[in-house]
Amino acid sequence: MPASPLLPSLDSPHRRKGEQTAERILDAAEALFAERGYAGTSLRDVAARVELRIPSLYNHFPSKDALYAAVLARGIGPVLELLAGFAAAPSESRDAGAVIERVMAILRRHRNLPKLIQHETLAGGPRLTPMLREWIAPVFGRAGEMAETAPGAGRWAPEQLPLVVIAVYNVLVGFFTFAPLYQALNGDDLLTDARLDHQTRILREVVAALFPEVPIER
Repeated sequence: MPASPLLPSLDSPHRRKGEQTAERILDAAEALFAERGYAGTSLRDVAARVELRIPSLYNHFPSKDALYAAVLARGIGPVLELLAGFAAAPSESRDAGAVIERVMAILRRHRNLPKLIQHETLAGGPRLTPMLREWIAPVFGRAGEMAETAPGAGRWAPEQLPLVVIAVYNVLVGFFTFAPLYQALNGDDLLTDARLDHQTRILREVVAALFPEVPIER
């Protein structure tokens, strides 16, 4: 049966416009949640940021909870998939440095995500526990598996490996959360492409130092 002319096709301009609008909403929500936290951000704030009416926003996200969940899924979901892929790969093909590089690429696209996580962590409140359970705990779980199975992991005692994971997390995420303060202090923008390239290389070197047998491109 031919598709109804009244319904948009799967790749119609109408559908593409809707997807673009949803991405704009997610970008605005990510920035506002990072700046003000979940409790301090309303759907009206998000709608105003993207110059939409509230009913139009509801067409894409039925509630603030749904919008918040979509922001986390968009940013953290790819990281979980990446870590799961590393854990499932044959040991001889695992490259922790390459994983770090790809995580940095994800955070380049979602630069407010580390600040969002930091804001909710420091503020506490009712959103923190679900976020930890649904997203942060799995990330640390996968990262722990990655550390345990990485070449060179034998240099660390089992009780030290979680601390190594935390250290790498802080170096990775802390770069993005500290960037605004650093710029306020001396006017230097850490989030330019050139600076992010340098930081990615530094992180690869850090991982290579922590796990000496991990291959690293020169």
